Order: sequence, then structure tokens, then C-alpha cells
Amino acid sequence: MEGTDLELGELLAAAEAAPPGESVEVVALDLQKRFGAECVSFLFVDLIGERLVRLAAAGDAAEDPDKPVKLQGSVYDRVLQSQRQHVETDGQGGRRVITPVTNRGDRIGVLEVTLQAGDDTVLRQVREAAHALAYIIVTDRRFTDLYHLGRRTTRTSLAAEIQHQLLPSAPCCEAAEFTLAAGLVPADDIGGDTYDYTLDRDTLHLSITDAMGHDTNSALLATLLVGALRQARRSGCDALKQAHHAHQAMLSHSRGLATGQLLCVDLDTGLCELVNAGHPRPLRLRDGTVEEVELAVDMPFGVAAPTGYHLQQLHLRPGDRLVLLTDGMQDRSAAAVDLASVVQDTGALHPREVVRSLTCAVLDACHGNLKDDATVLVLDWHGNPRRAARTRPAPHR
Repeated sequence: MEGTDLELGELLAAAEAAPPGESVEVVALDLQKRFGAECVSFLFVDLIGERLVRLAAAGDAAEDPDKPVKLQGSVYDRVLQSQRQHVETDGQGGRRVITPVTNRGDRIGVLEVTLQAGDDTVLRQVREAAHALAYIIVTDRRFTDLYHLGRRTTRTSLAAEIQHQLLPSAPCCEAAEFTLAAGLVPADDIGGDTYDYTLDRDTLHLSITDAMGHDTNSALLATLLVGALRQARRSGCDALKQAHHAHQAMLSHSRGLATGQLLCVDLDTGLCELVNAGHPRPLRLRDGTVEEVELAVDMPFGVAAPTGYHLQQLHLRPGDRLVLLTDGMQDRSAAAVDLASVVQDTGALHPREVVRSLTCAVLDACHGNLKDDATVLVLDWHGNPRRAARTRPAPHR
């Protein structure tokens, strides 16, 4: 049974009319009605990116729908890495279709559908349904804890809950000028790491921070730091003013300290202005060579000292990859990992996979038991296509 082209307006209206926790059911019923889909389910990636959790919908016949599915090496992993639809037949004309559900580079999960028949037009419309589902989920998860609860395949401590709420809702973002991805692997005893980013009309703002201490004390310190940085950023402050604001907040309201890097990247030129507050230097992959970026190191936030912060500049070129990290990626057992080699070996991969490769290497080196949070943020700079078009020489006539 084949349907007509997907009416996104009708599907979105139906999703909005349904309770926020029934988005998958709305899409499932739509696919069932138009194509006779027998089984439909949405599998979303858990918090640590190691498993998929199945949210069953119409006709789902999974053997154990509540059991998380291991991601690494699975067909779902290949779909998420390639961002391409997977189709396989059962020998009797039926088709199992697995389609990525992604929003602006953020891998939310996959849509799995079983069809008895379906040509290329049907497969295209399933892709469109998955694309619509991504937007529906991004909207609906503001109103329900269903997706937050389902993503937790391990017990979450109070400190981990606080830490997770400080992070952006999407660990990946794609735009014409850049692609970025980040990941945080918490220590056994939460270590206070955070990362953050936001995009305005002409600037990409990035930060990576490490509040000293462990457990709820470091989580509360990180809350103060991130709150101060966001307040300053949303008031229109540049990286230098953000640093001063965060430093004063730490001095006024805490007895702790934190390291961090704050970056403001001009989307038109690639000029990056940054402050380095006692933080490990970034790595840069340029023209196939990985090197540590030489930055002056200012005092950590919260340290009373006569010297202040300095605004430094870094010029990004199209093709550059910048890797920001916390000291948990280098400390103790993690020091056995040659991070520069991993960055070089993954040069052709999407930043999502670079983050995954780096954090997995550190986890393996530490035998799964981190003494400090390990956090990494990868930025690929593509350049401004409009600027390139403006500066391109006119053709000879």
C-alpha cells in the first residue's frame, strides 16, 4: 500500500493535538495509515551514547521492548554514523527500514519501520516522516520527562542530574560556517565539567569549564559559573567581559575555583577571540598536522590575584579542526592516550565520531573508571560561503 506525499502540516498539527508523550504514536499511525506499516518504533540514544532505548509504538513486536540495545557495532550504529537510511528484506517481500532521526546534526535516534511493500517514493516519505519526528521530539521534550527518563540506562546521582541540566540540550550543531560536537564522560564521583555553546546572528559562542572538587560541591560550583557566564553572554558581553563577570561571581558567592576557556568566533571572518582561564591548551588539526595551540594562561576563575584576564586572538581557516578538552582527558591513566594521534587518525570523520573516539580511548585507558570528568568539544570551521563568494575573482570574459 502506497500513500501520497507526506503532508507535513497535517502531521505536525496531529502531533500538536496529541499529548507530548505520544509523538511517536502519531507518526506511527500516519505511516500505518498511508503505507500499511506493521511495526513502528523510535529508538533514542541514551545519555552516555552507548545504548539505544526503544519507545514502542503501533504494532511494535520487539522481543523485549524495554531492554536497551547496545549501540556499538549494530546496524543502528551504522545508520547513525552514516546518517543514511538502511533497508533490508526478509525474503518474503517485507522490508525493515531504519532511518536516522536527526536535528541540525544532533543524533536523536532512529525510526524503525516494517513494511510489506514500498518503492523509492515510500522510502523517501519515511525519511520525511523521520525528519518531521525530529522536530516534534525537540519541541515535545520541553513538556514531558518521557524522553529524559528513557535516556537513562544507569542510575543518576544528584550531582549528575545537576551537571546534565547545565549542558546544552543538543551535543551537536551543524551550520553553514561550522560543525561542532561535544561529549562529557562523568567520573565515578562527578568532577564539575561543563561545555556550552550558542549561536547568534554573527557570532558563535563556546565555553568549556572545569569546576574544582567532586560530587554535589563541584556541581553547585559549576552551576554558579555557568549561570554567570550565560548571564554575561546574554547581556551582550564579549569573552573578556564574560570572564570578568564569572570571576567576580565566583569571588562573591563561593570559596572554590574553576578553569575554563571562553571563545567568540566571528561567523563572517573566522576570527576567534578567547580567554584562557588556567585551562589546558586546545589541539588544532590544520592541513593534516595536529599541534597544541600556544595560548597564554591566565588565572582560574575565583582566584584572588592582582592580574586580570587577557583577550587573545586565533584565526580559523576553512578546514581547521579545533579540539577543546578538560584535564580529565589527560590526567593519570588517561595520559596513556595519545590524543594528538587520535585527532589525526579521525581527521576525515564527523566531529560526533571524533568526540566518541576520544572519549572511548580515555575510558578504555582508565578501564571504565574515571577519576575526573573527561570532556571534549570539537569545532570544524568551514568558513563563510557568502564571504567566499564575495571574494572569489570574477571569471575572465
